[in-house]
Amino acid sequence: MLIAMDIMRIKTILFAAAAATLALSCSQKGSSKYYTIDGTAQGTTFHIVFQPKVASDSAFTAARDSINACLERIDNSVSGYNKESVLTAFNEKGEMSVDEIFMDNFIGSYKIYEESGGMFDPSAAPLFDLWGFGFRTGTEVTQAMIDSVLQFVGMEHFKPDSLIQKEGTDIRPAILRDDPRCRLNFNAIAQGYTADYLASKLEDMGSENFLVEIGGEVYAKGVNPKGQMWNVGIDRPVDGNNSPGKDIQAVVHIQNQGLVTSGDYRKFYIKDGKKISHSINPKTGYPVEHNLLSATVVATDAMGADGYATYLMVLGFEKARDVVLQKDGIEALLIYEEDGSLKVWMSPGIDADAKKQ
Repeated sequence: MLIAMDIMRIKTILFAAAAATLALSCSQKGSSKYYTIDGTAQGTTFHIVFQPKVASDSAFTAARDSINACLERIDNSVSGYNKESVLTAFNEKGEMSVDEIFMDNFIGSYKIYEESGGMFDPSAAPLFDLWGFGFRTGTEVTQAMIDSVLQFVGMEHFKPDSLIQKEGTDIRPAILRDDPRCRLNFNAIAQGYTADYLASKLEDMGSENFLVEIGGEVYAKGVNPKGQMWNVGIDRPVDGNNSPGKDIQAVVHIQNQGLVTSGDYRKFYIKDGKKISHSINPKTGYPVEHNLLSATVVATDAMGADGYATYLMVLGFEKARDVVLQKDGIEALLIYEEDGSLKVWMSPGIDADAKKQ
């Protein structure tokens, strides 16, 4: 379920107050209300449906205000398009000191980097910039340029540490690097992290039934207003399908899980008649060319699902399928092309309804 956006230059909406409404739905018992909150953040849209512990306008307002504050906090930490963010200061100004949100994304990314053998790599930021998918405008790419950038790619260049502030005795986390030209990009994991972060805030407020979706990254807990598992539509991954929900290939049912879909049918551009994918192999430095069109991953959290969906899209169908079958804790629905037709593969543990091909 990917949210359409201009991939060549995504203009981040640093923060827009939620256009929230008191659109209420009743549960099966008809006694508890579900509220919805919709808005824009992180260059995309978000949609939240939740049942507060006690249904009231004040509970809705408290949740809305908390969500707005969380979104602003995350944007100010790990958005590379926010010129005042911690990530921008780290990448462009060489600042070592980071905040807790930055460190959470760093640690989560490093974990998947190691598990993927480096095929998921947030330190590939210079490569994304080079190809026009990062925080800088791309240019004509040559092998010499790729070779010059690859020497600064790899999470081994970075090391977490602690930093004692010059003023006072506060100790803040810090990330050290062995070369100032090494940079980070958390785009492949930050929205999944955001979904988990907002979910934790709803739990803190006593909500046991909710769905959080931001830019297509989802975390759902409990049951929906009908008392059933939450249903998430997976778009048919064909070029030109830029309206989320208009052409659904499958519906996945989740509960107390994160779900993320990554695909190349919206995030690409055409150059000299060739499709340039946003999925870049951090080992070769080139956009991938294979038959996997989209990877939907279900995991215990949205951040892990986000990272693995990106990882699988780099691998291609057969290798991605093998990873899913061998990795505990994740399930996947893979859509790929074979002999000119779309094919759907689902891991044994996924709960989904897919259209026949």
